[in-house]
Amino acid sequence: MSSNGGGVEGDINQHVAEAHSMSDYGHDLRFGAFLTPTAHDPERVVELAVLAEESGLDLVTFQDHPYQPGFLDTWTLLTWVAARTSRVEISGNVLNLPLRNPAVLARAAASLDLLSGGRAALGLGAGAFLPAIAAMGGPALTAGESVTALEEAVEIIRGVWRAGDRTPLRVRGKFHRVDGAKRGPAPAHDIPLWLGAYKPRMLRLVGAVADGWLPSLNYIDTPNLQESNAIIDQAAREAGRDPREIRRLLNILTSESLSTQEWVDRLVPLALQDGISTFLLGSDDPDAIASFGREVAPAVREAVDRERARVGTPTGLVRPAAALALRRTGIDYDAIPTSLQGRAVEPGDREYEDLRSTYIWEGRPGLILRPADEAQVTDALAFARRQDVPLAVRSGGHGLSGRATNDGGIVLDLSALDSVEVLDRERRLVRVGAGARWGDVAARLAPHGLAIGSGDYGDVGVGGLGTTAGLGLLARSYGLTIDHVKAATVVLADGRTVRADADHHPDLLWGLRGAGASLGAVTSLEIEAAEVSDVVFAVFLHDASDTAGFLQRWGELVEGSPRKLTAFLTLTRQGGALIAQTLVMWADADTDAAVTALEPFLDLAPVLSQQAQLTSYAQVMARAHNPHRGQGGGTGELRSRSALVPHLDDRTAKALAAMFDDGHTGLAQVRSMGGAVADTPADQTAFAHRDRAFALSATIRPRTGTRAAEAARAWDEVGDDAIYLSFETHDHEAVLTRAFPPATLERLRQVKRTYDPDNVFHGNFTVTPAA
Repeated sequence: MSSNGGGVEGDINQHVAEAHSMSDYGHDLRFGAFLTPTAHDPERVVELAVLAEESGLDLVTFQDHPYQPGFLDTWTLLTWVAARTSRVEISGNVLNLPLRNPAVLARAAASLDLLSGGRAALGLGAGAFLPAIAAMGGPALTAGESVTALEEAVEIIRGVWRAGDRTPLRVRGKFHRVDGAKRGPAPAHDIPLWLGAYKPRMLRLVGAVADGWLPSLNYIDTPNLQESNAIIDQAAREAGRDPREIRRLLNILTSESLSTQEWVDRLVPLALQDGISTFLLGSDDPDAIASFGREVAPAVREAVDRERARVGTPTGLVRPAAALALRRTGIDYDAIPTSLQGRAVEPGDREYEDLRSTYIWEGRPGLILRPADEAQVTDALAFARRQDVPLAVRSGGHGLSGRATNDGGIVLDLSALDSVEVLDRERRLVRVGAGARWGDVAARLAPHGLAIGSGDYGDVGVGGLGTTAGLGLLARSYGLTIDHVKAATVVLADGRTVRADADHHPDLLWGLRGAGASLGAVTSLEIEAAEVSDVVFAVFLHDASDTAGFLQRWGELVEGSPRKLTAFLTLTRQGGALIAQTLVMWADADTDAAVTALEPFLDLAPVLSQQAQLTSYAQVMARAHNPHRGQGGGTGELRSRSALVPHLDDRTAKALAAMFDDGHTGLAQVRSMGGAVADTPADQTAFAHRDRAFALSATIRPRTGTRAAEAARAWDEVGDDAIYLSFETHDHEAVLTRAFPPATLERLRQVKRTYDPDNVFHGNFTVTPAA
C-alpha cells in the first residue's frame, strides 16, 4: 500500500486556488493489476501475473510489506515474474523505502530493467507502518522525517542511474548518504519513478521530482483527488516542470462484480475529469483480472479516445522543461511524425549521451530519429527534408569519416533495422538489415557454415561498409562485400522505397555498391555468403625499426601468398619504438597449408610475439558492444587519410616510413587487396580501383595549420591518385576524383540525377547530380 508520510500542512484551499487541477493530462491510458504477494501459495500469484499479461493488461504490481510474514519478498517476486512474462511492466506498489538501501535499490532496479528488456518501474513509499518498520530493524523515523529520507533517496537513485556521468556520486543527506559511489549500470530505459502519497508535503514532492503519483482511491481523503492534483501541479510549476510530465496512477481496490459498462461509467470520469491515466485493479480474482484486461480496458479506451477527439485534448509525449531548453534551432520538434515520436531522442533525453556520438567522432546533433521499419524511414526522411539543418544517416557509427553524426542537425539512426535472415541456404543468399553489426551477422551465419567478408571488427555496421566497399579479412579469397551484394532495399529522397537488383533499377544497384550513402537510405542488403567453417587466425608482433624495409618485405610476401591468405598490418609507435602488428586470416581449416603460408612472416623482422589458432570466423569477428562516445579521439583535430596503391614499392614504403619519422602520424594501417578483389571488373561497381593491391590509411594531427599542410603533402607522397572513402576525412571536392575514376564519377553523377536530383544525401561526400 502507499505510504502516508507527512502531516497536513497549510491551507489546502489556498493550494487549490493557486493551482487548479487540469481535467485531463492527455496521457495514454494504461491498465494493470495490483496483486497480493501471498506466501502460502506462491505459484498462484505468479500465475495471476501471467494471466494479467495474457489478458492484455499493461503492468503488474505487488504490495510490499517486508514485515508481513505471510507475504513473499516483493523484489524477489518481481524478478521471478519478469522471467515468466515478456511484455508487461512490473513494479512494487509501493516499495517500502526504509527497509531498502536506495543505492542498492537503484542498481537492483537497473539490473531488473536490463534483464527484462526495459520493463521495470519503481514505485516508492516513505513507509506508512512505522512501528512495524522499526521492529524489522528499520530506522525509527517520524512521518515528517520519512518524507525527507524519501527525497534524499530519489536523488541517490537517479544519480546511480546516470551512468554517463563520470563524476563520483555524492549525496550527503540526513538519513541517506553516498560519498563517492560509482554510478551505473544505466537501465535499459528511463525507469519511471512513482511515489505513493496522500498528504500535502508528499504531494509536493511528487510534483517536484517524481514521474508519477500512485495512491489508492480508497485511502484518498483530505486532500481529496482534485485537491491532491492541484497541489502536485503547483509544485511541478514551481520546480519548472509541466504538470503533464507526471502520470497519475490509481489503485482501485474492490470486491464488487461490475459489468463492463459499470466500469466504463466509473473510470471514464476519473480519466477525463481527474487526469487518471493508469488504472490498477486491486483484486486476486482471476476472472476479474481477465475481464479487466479483455473487456474493460478496450471499452474505457474507446470512450476516452472518442471524447478527447471531440474536445481536441492534446495527447502524446510530454518532455520536461529542462529538455525543451536544450532543443536546437532549425528543427520543428513539434512536427516530428507520430510514428517516430516514441523513439526520437533529443539533447535532453537520457539516451542522448549514448547516441549523439559515433565510436570515433563526438557529435551534438539536435535530434536523433530511430525508425523501426522502412515506413518510418520514409517518415523520417520527409521530416528531415523540411528542416534547415544537416542530415546524417547512420548504420553502425564506427567509421573514421565522421559523417554519421553532426552538430545541430538530424541523425537518422538505422540501428533498429538489424535483422539477419538466410533466404536460400543452397544459393547462400542472406538478407541483412542495414543497422545490424557484422559481429552479429557472423554469429547468426556460423551455424549454417556461412560467412560474409566484412572488415576486421565486429562492431561495424552493415549499412556503411556494405555500400562503400567492405575490405575485410576474407578479401583476397572472397572479394569485397559489395561484390556479393545481389539486391538492396533503399528509401529514396522522394520517399519511394525501391528494390535495386539486376532486373529492377540496375543502375541504382551499381551505384549503391561503392557510393551507397550518396544515393539513398539503404535499409537492407541481400548478399551472397561464402562457405566458411573454421579459419586459421594468426597475430604477429614485429619490431619495425627498419620501417621502409619491413613494409617492402611485408608487401612482397602478402602479394605472393595464396588467395586463402589475407593480411592486415597496423603500425604504431610505443615508447619510442615502432611496432608492427599483423593480423592474418587463412580462409579455411587446412592447418598444414596455413602453417606453410604463415611461417615466412617469422622472417620479416625481429618477432616480439606470435600466435595462431584454428577458430571460427564468427569468433574473430565477435561484436565487442563498445559504447559510441567519441572515445576514438575524433574531435575536430582528428584527420584520417587513405590511399590505394598498386604495391608497397620502395617509394611508397619510404614515404609511409617518413610519416612516422617526421611526426606526422602515430598510427597507420595497410590492408591487403588483390586476389578475388581484382576478379570483379572495374565497371561492375561504383568502386572501380580493382588494380590496387593495398589500402593504406593513417591518422594525422593537427587538422589545420602549417604542420597540417606539411602532413598533407607528405601523405600525397604515399599515394595521391586513389582513396578508400571509409577511411577518409578529407572533405574537399577533389576527394571524389580520387575515390572514383573520371568515367565512374560521371556515371555516378548520372545515377545521382535520377535518384537524388536535389542532393538530399550530401552528408557523406557530395556527389553533384549531373546537369
